[in-house]
Amino acid sequence: MQFALTWIRMILFNKSFLWILLFINIIGTVYGYDWYMWQLEITEPIYWIFVPDSPTASLFFCFAIIGWLLNTNFRLFEALALITLVKYGIWAVAMNLLTLNEVGTIGPAGWMLVISHGAMALQGVLYWNKYKFGMISILIAAVWTLHNDVIDYVFGQMPIYGDLMKMMDTIGYFTFWLSIACILLAVWNWKRRHKIVTEPIR
Repeated sequence: MQFALTWIRMILFNKSFLWILLFINIIGTVYGYDWYMWQLEITEPIYWIFVPDSPTASLFFCFAIIGWLLNTNFRLFEALALITLVKYGIWAVAMNLLTLNEVGTIGPAGWMLVISHGAMALQGVLYWNKYKFGMISILIAAVWTLHNDVIDYVFGQMPIYGDLMKMMDTIGYFTFWLSIACILLAVWNWKRRHKIVTEPIR
């Protein structure tokens, strides 16, 4: 088991693999922003930065990968990436499965979103040991994440999901606690690394 984990880490942290992962995330980010264009067209410009949640999460991860390729850590982007990749990855999977439950089908596009957003959340966790962010980065990322929830569910800029719009109060409540869980996940990552660094050698 340990041997397999070692090989997985070697592949994940290999620079050639990171270049491939960066390319995939750039393509996904561009596609994501393009997918949101129709909603941006009916959105006031002041809210534009807060509307395309998932592609912005993958954009944060792109910057994190670039840091690793440069043998450094863009810590704020790492914190933003972990929190938002897991949050919006889980959120989109949940919304599509909820749509499936409500209307009975989500079509190929819906299943594509389930797979791609599930992969978003997964990649955020797979690089658990690569993150070097501190509490200041977590606090800034937490403010961004919770502020985005306010913009979405108080100012009404949430992603438009057809039949689910009638459930937005419930979805907003779920999203808030999902944000809290993902922020705590980042805190857990920091505390784990802090303990490893400060724990005396025995």
